[in-house]
Amino acid sequence: MEENTEALIKKQDYHENCEACEIEKLKESNNGIPFRLFFYVWIVTLAAALPISSLFPFLYFMIRDFHIAKREEDISSYAGYVGSSFMFGRALTSLLWGVVSDKYGRKPIIMIGTITVVIFNTLFGLSVNYWMAISTRFLLGSLCGILGPMRAYASEICRKEHQALGMSVIGTSWGIGLVIGPAVGGFLAQPAEKYPHIFSKESLFGRFPYFLPCLVISAFALVAFIISFWLPETIHIHSDESIARGSSKAALEDNTYESIQSQKMKVSKLRSPVSQRNLLNNWPLMSAIMVYCIFQLHDMAYSEIFSLWAVSPRKLGGLSFTTADVGEVLSITGFGMLLFQLVLYTWVERILGPVMVSRIGAVISIPLLSSYPFIASLSGLILLLVLNFASMLKNVLSISITTGLLVIQNRAVSQEQRGAANGISMTAMSLCKAIGPAAGGSLLSWAQLRQNADFLPGVHMVFFMLNVVEFVGLIFTFRPFLALPQDEISDSVLDPESH
Repeated sequence: MEENTEALIKKQDYHENCEACEIEKLKESNNGIPFRLFFYVWIVTLAAALPISSLFPFLYFMIRDFHIAKREEDISSYAGYVGSSFMFGRALTSLLWGVVSDKYGRKPIIMIGTITVVIFNTLFGLSVNYWMAISTRFLLGSLCGILGPMRAYASEICRKEHQALGMSVIGTSWGIGLVIGPAVGGFLAQPAEKYPHIFSKESLFGRFPYFLPCLVISAFALVAFIISFWLPETIHIHSDESIARGSSKAALEDNTYESIQSQKMKVSKLRSPVSQRNLLNNWPLMSAIMVYCIFQLHDMAYSEIFSLWAVSPRKLGGLSFTTADVGEVLSITGFGMLLFQLVLYTWVERILGPVMVSRIGAVISIPLLSSYPFIASLSGLILLLVLNFASMLKNVLSISITTGLLVIQNRAVSQEQRGAANGISMTAMSLCKAIGPAAGGSLLSWAQLRQNADFLPGVHMVFFMLNVVEFVGLIFTFRPFLALPQDEISDSVLDPESH
């Protein structure tokens, strides 16, 4: 009798014309890695990440051309507001997009986000004044709610043993986008000046010198929008009528009291999803988000400080690099991150677990950051080799920490809550990322004024403060602060019989 009932429930789990049910059947019958879907996820995430930092190489000149700053010293301040407007808009709406994706599905939010990049990133490149630039960036951040739902989506299209790889795909694509974006902006901005034999000053790209990099990124986002049509939905959206018909039909096939009761319980589960639980009371989720935000604050401050430190003169403890030199280092770093995440991270995470990976990453990062001031005393080929190795290792450790914490967050909630949970995470992370660059730049400016201090002179203080934040994050990965999700919760996330 029990075997018949279990077979009946299993049969009833899947509904016709439901893409999410097809995904569940595929996961149940095939324990392999869904490479095609992961590739789609990688493309869509990259399209969302590219416009975030692509403006940084030319933003100073764009603000200068708007003639809004009365003094040259004020240009950076106005540029900072444009850079922050994206993160501010994203912080306001990330939770909303997450909740909407839980109710109406991941796919509509992904499609809205990619077409948003196409429209508003293009308009940003065509900005004719400061207020148009800041408005289009704000709307781009507000309406592109891709990252949170994509994190949930990546954990829902694969079995539990491949979730770490799914989060790794998201993290790697995002990191690569933040590296390639500035390269696109730097090489393609002001094309009439850089490539006069191709672009004339009277052409569209001559009249709008910052349009070409935005157009290239928008074209890539259009490709991602087209690809999103082939993304299967992972949220189960079944009408009450289809549920009732399925329950009655199944009960007639096995005319037993037990089967009828089991079907009633399944209808009750579908009509009363776990999403009714208060996410703010889910301590495994909230503690993971808090730890995640600490490390994100550190990473954003580090990213800002690294570029400024590298281009600073030697007398101030920097490397006297050009922007091209920094771009080369970041490109090598991005390639190393991609290889590690695709080849090694899943294997390491399977052996050590996401929490231990995050702890080890933080422990190794502390002495690594302490060595940065001493790297400035090197020169020539030795400097390039050591700096590239240090930058690659630091970013690999950072993305490993982030990926491990994202795995914990997605395992701490059911599928019905995952979009909202990632929305909360995105909101908190966006606020931290708005603080990180400003704090990092101010800290470096202050430190460079105390070159002859007795305690931690010059940039030694900068990397010491970064290590303080990293150490705080490390401490918070231990109990009683960080609470791990129960095994039965994480198992139920991918159990087809929970739907």
